[in-house]
Amino acid sequence: MRTTWGSATDCGPFRRLNEDALLAYPPLFVVADGMGGHDAGEVASRIAVEEAGQLAGRPEVTADDVHTIVRAISARVRAVVPDGRTVGTTFAGVGIARHEGGSYWLVFNIGDSRVYRYADAGLTQISVDHSVVQELVDRGVIGAAEALHHPDRHVITRAIGTGPDPDPDYWLIPAGAADRMLVCTDGLTDELADDEIAELLASSPDPQVAAERLVDAAVERGGRDNVTAIVVDVAASRAGDDDSTAEAHREPRGWDEAADGSTNPRQSRARVPEVDR
Repeated sequence: MRTTWGSATDCGPFRRLNEDALLAYPPLFVVADGMGGHDAGEVASRIAVEEAGQLAGRPEVTADDVHTIVRAISARVRAVVPDGRTVGTTFAGVGIARHEGGSYWLVFNIGDSRVYRYADAGLTQISVDHSVVQELVDRGVIGAAEALHHPDRHVITRAIGTGPDPDPDYWLIPAGAADRMLVCTDGLTDELADDEIAELLASSPDPQVAAERLVDAAVERGGRDNVTAIVVDVAASRAGDDDSTAEAHREPRGWDEAADGSTNPRQSRARVPEVDR
């Protein structure tokens, strides 16, 4: 399976530091949202994509490959944690995989960065957030609409570097000829609803343009957090074609010391309320 892709990231108007990082090169497309601030969060996310880069250029990737990378990220993050600092990163992405002779998407995630699939004019979230709010939704304590504004919406329950080594969740999905995959940090999904994301993906045939338009729209909507998006398309294979990467990185448009909108690990004291019976 051949792919074309585009990527974009933006610090946002209220942050002077971009703690997001990305890798966009077959067979792996990954985003990482670091937490911990200067000399911490951006270090963790950079380590994540550096380790993921060990798989760049391979014809395919397996769940075992991703699992090995996660363990390596965790070890390196722990080795550089400043005393007394909480440092970690989300890790989500999609890889090109083979299964029983067919082409598949290998989707994986740790934390609340997400992977979507756009196909047949519909957008589907593949990954499931590892967050306090998602647990509340799953248990029926709150509804999806309430989750969008819940005070704990940025508290995640699984991250690399903040506790015991986490296991990613995996999905193996047959790849369709018209598939478009989106990998993004929560800075995008905090600002744009699914129908808005779908419209931008549908109206931008070029994956680089699509990634840039998604990030720009999130920043213009408010941009309370760093915003990162990778758009990956299935491409027809033709003799003599060469894949090439397209990556956009913007300079910060402003900054603020406020932490509103930041991803944060769940502390041991945080508990999911029991469902009223």
